[in-house]
Amino acid sequence: MTLFTGTRALICGVTLAFLSAACGATGPAPGPGDVPPSEVGVTLSGDRVLLANYSGKAVIVTFWATWCPYCMKEMPVLENIQNKAGKDRIAVIAVNTEDRDVFRRVTRILNKSMHLEFASDAGGGARTAFGVGGLPHMVIIGRDGRIIKVHEGYSESKLGEIAADINQALATTP
Repeated sequence: MTLFTGTRALICGVTLAFLSAACGATGPAPGPGDVPPSEVGVTLSGDRVLLANYSGKAVIVTFWATWCPYCMKEMPVLENIQNKAGKDRIAVIAVNTEDRDVFRRVTRILNKSMHLEFASDAGGGARTAFGVGGLPHMVIIGRDGRIIKVHEGYSESKLGEIAADINQALATTP
């Protein structure tokens, strides 16, 4: 049964396409076993952050915003994981999803106490490529360059599972 024909069908089709684009809907988001998108944002100094620069390391890419309480709580935990495992084995890339001015102000403060790689995705390109639909959003990548697990919208109740996934990422062969 056809609900709309002719002009109505065209208008509805265009409207649905517009809404999908506006909501960031694209192809399927990368998941376990996939090679992640290469670019994750830009640094405070404007340099592109590319996953290829972390070859042979486990990588945690976490998308965050200052208004997200779980995002802010996880960064010191991720800093501790990176310190314990060693920066030669794991890298944490914290990708801010807010506008560039917020990123600049907050990163200057966070850089005084944390040694994570902070990146900005003010334009939303990385969020779209990684299929980010909500925050926090964490992508755990093994030393082989493939995604181990994607966690989205999680809380402390998932810490055990996240820790196991990070250990799996560290155990993969580059």
